[in-house]
Amino acid sequence: MKIDLTDTTSSKINKALVQGRRAIGTPAVGMVLTLVIVTDEENAYDALKAANEASREHPSRTLVVVKRVSRSPRDRTKSRLDAEVRVGADAGTGETVVLRLYGEVINHAQSVVLPLLLPDAPVVVWWSVDAPRDPANDPLGALGQRRVTDSFAAEKPVGELRARAESYEPGDTDLAWARITPWRSMLAAALDQISCEVVSAEVAGEEFNPSVELLAMWLADRLHVHVRRSISAGPGLTQVRMETTGGPITLHRSDGTMATLALPGQPDRAVALKRRETSELLAEELRRLDPDDTYASALRFGVDRLGGVQSASQRAETPARVMAPLPVRTVPDSAVTERTSAPAPMPASPSGDGDRPSPAQMPPVKKADPQ
Repeated sequence: MKIDLTDTTSSKINKALVQGRRAIGTPAVGMVLTLVIVTDEENAYDALKAANEASREHPSRTLVVVKRVSRSPRDRTKSRLDAEVRVGADAGTGETVVLRLYGEVINHAQSVVLPLLLPDAPVVVWWSVDAPRDPANDPLGALGQRRVTDSFAAEKPVGELRARAESYEPGDTDLAWARITPWRSMLAAALDQISCEVVSAEVAGEEFNPSVELLAMWLADRLHVHVRRSISAGPGLTQVRMETTGGPITLHRSDGTMATLALPGQPDRAVALKRRETSELLAEELRRLDPDDTYASALRFGVDRLGGVQSASQRAETPARVMAPLPVRTVPDSAVTERTSAPAPMPASPSGDGDRPSPAQMPPVKKADPQ
């Protein structure tokens, strides 16, 4: 069931939710949390689809905040709130409210969202794109116990990781971190099977993928060894190689579905390591509402402490070195005077015989007497 509201208020939206629940015969509220999605019109469909699929595991009230950009200065001064209320089969296992904000109300989105939150239920805020630099101090982020961003959607993923490390607060997390959960589990299980000491490690993956940097930082932070980040053709993460005292441990995935785990002294084995959808990543983040200390420790390790060849994205983000001007040697005036008064040297002959006299300097040739 869908209810469209134009130029409405938060109070009317709440009444529409109650009306919709009664119309489908479920007046009781059986949701466990409120999920606030901050996105734009272009990505609203994909974000809402992922949230509906995740709601099968976590029934929730989903509030989608879409900030519409007005084209004319006159429209920017007019505030308007449009809403689309979905209940029943159109909203998965919970309720969905799509909020479209116009004009000055864009700067006060938290005032629109606050009356719509479920009472006595946790709040999770997810920025599918264009996450703020400091999510905890964002007006909408301050409403949530958990704040989910996605560095993979940023224009400069490596710079986004640096910003997340500088502004980290307990409750922050990243979908790029959830993407490497199967890799971390597989590597931890591999190290439990053999008795050895890790000497160094290398993580390979496509260039614009912050999950590769996060996995490398996690290994370096936990194992206290040098970790090198290398670039591959992808897709996503492709290989982790750890040099140990007993031999190399390799986890290689080339097709994004199945991986090969190689341990010293054991036959190679195939393991399932499929690339997961956004809905699965979001459902994983909604399972826990406490701070993720492991993510915080890996994030604070720092991207710049990783070894390896600098990628094109890192080269673009590194400020160019400004070369100092070359010193100019001044010439005394006397030397300039002597140089201008000195006769110009004779040009050298093209054939290279500069010592030969000119025809005018040669003696006359005597003709021989006829016999």
